[in-house]
Amino acid sequence: MTTTAKSDAASGTLRGGPQLRRVRAGGGRGAPLPLLVPALIGLAFLVVPLIALLVRAPWRSMPEQLTSAEVWQALRLSLICATAATAVSLVIGVPLAWLLARVEFRGRGLVRALVTLPLVLPPVVGGVALLTALGRNGVVGQWLDSWFGITLPFTTAGVVVAEAFVAMPFLVISVEGTLRAADPRYEEAATTLGASRFTAFRRVTLPLIAPGIAAGAVLAWARALGEFGATITFAGNFPGRTQTMPLAVYLALQSDPEAAIALSLVLLAVSVAVLAGLRDRWMTAG
Repeated sequence: MTTTAKSDAASGTLRGGPQLRRVRAGGGRGAPLPLLVPALIGLAFLVVPLIALLVRAPWRSMPEQLTSAEVWQALRLSLICATAATAVSLVIGVPLAWLLARVEFRGRGLVRALVTLPLVLPPVVGGVALLTALGRNGVVGQWLDSWFGITLPFTTAGVVVAEAFVAMPFLVISVEGTLRAADPRYEEAATTLGASRFTAFRRVTLPLIAPGIAAGAVLAWARALGEFGATITFAGNFPGRTQTMPLAVYLALQSDPEAAIALSLVLLAVSVAVLAGLRDRWMTAG
């Protein structure tokens, strides 16, 4: 190798050439102890309770626990209501996320804060708020009842409303983040070619943000499936009509802890299957 070649190789290495890039790529192999220990504690904190469910599960009586009509009734109602709540969240949540991400208007920060408020609001408080707004004597509910004869509290539709209220912010946050990461020049190019803003959104934006919508929908569905506080406050706990799986678990825990563990395992299996099979795929796409 000539002197010039050696000089170029050395300068390339110092500037961040292939050798330096390889060192950087493998630089995270060893974790420092002050980070490793709390990380393992955090992992154990999240995993040990789930393992305890498996250890204490009544495996011998599991078939008998899970074949009762009440269990399948509650599971079926949970799946239907969670799916309906996710559909409602998609219909009104995606346009809301687009509004927050693409339109500049006064008070947008306040609107975003209000949209994310159900994430930190105690679910029971959310249920009380829904009763105040949509109850038979509520601010909006009294007009729904007198004008259209629609009563939402303590009905299956009330379960869907309660689950959508607590689950939709997950979808909105996910879709808004995807929209902010997407290049708006594609939409601008479509509008310059004669497409309306809605056509550009439907034909250009939606395909671009489809992974974010799918990930947000899965998160919203999982949140709706596990909703308890707002559901029991706004819709009650009536078997076959408003009793979802979380309510059935709570009811069983008071009289039959083994049945509560069995029902919890069903919810755990459904949640793990959905999140592991779908969300991880969409979150890591690209």
